[in-house]
Amino acid sequence: MSNPSTEPQPDRTDAKATLNERVWRIIFLSDTRAGQVFDVVLLVLIGISVGVVMLESVEKLRLAHRPLFFFLEWFFTIIFTIEYLVRMAVVRRKKRYALSFFGIVDLLSILPTYVAIFLTGSQYLMVIRILRLLRMFRVLKMGHHFGQANVLMNALRSSAPKISVFLFFILTMVAVEGTLMYIVEGTRNPGFSSIPQSIYWAIVTVTTVGYGDVAPMTVVGKILSSMIMLSGFAIIAVPAGIVTAEIGQGFIRQVMMDKRKCGQCGWEGHDSAAKFCKHCGMKL
Repeated sequence: MSNPSTEPQPDRTDAKATLNERVWRIIFLSDTRAGQVFDVVLLVLIGISVGVVMLESVEKLRLAHRPLFFFLEWFFTIIFTIEYLVRMAVVRRKKRYALSFFGIVDLLSILPTYVAIFLTGSQYLMVIRILRLLRMFRVLKMGHHFGQANVLMNALRSSAPKISVFLFFILTMVAVEGTLMYIVEGTRNPGFSSIPQSIYWAIVTVTTVGYGDVAPMTVVGKILSSMIMLSGFAIIAVPAGIVTAEIGQGFIRQVMMDKRKCGQCGWEGHDSAAKFCKHCGMKL
């Protein structure tokens, strides 16, 4: 009869590591049936919780179903809190996840309910949970679309200097126009009672928003405001044209990069005039 003390005992550390690995794969990946089910259930819960927050903002519904909204609010918060803690427990690089985009969104999606204990009304910030629906790109195997998003982000980044100069020009122009309207209308029209108020009107007019609460009364003021309105149509198209041009250039660069990719080894970054892959020597 064997001695139980001499038989090998199961390594609890290895068992725990295996369990963490399984849970991590389910939560952070979608390459298993369990992971796909988890992601779908999570997305459904997120969608329902965002809908509850929006419905709670309707005063009639809030007054009629206050206990139900209170229960659902804490129910979803507790579920997402447990999920966040499990993620932190099984993730390999905790600091990297906590400071990542989704890590920050996951945390911010549960904080409003707890903050609402001390600051009434902050629970409506839970609508930020809608950002968690971006995980559907992974669930639906649409991750390649993020490449197109990178083109857009690069275009906005490249356009930033030009748009900054454009905005500075606009601010200068509306400051002059607002001052002129104050000089022309200020003594007769209470809507132009100060230069800052007149500049605000000029900004609203140039951007073609036009609330209609303030309008010039004098002939000179009407002529000047007409010129401002007409210039607004041309001005509003400038930033759109800048970004569109950069997006077009970005797509061209992406197409050229795809064309210069070796079909044999996948090496990228070849010169535009290269005929052979500099890595494997195959013809491009």
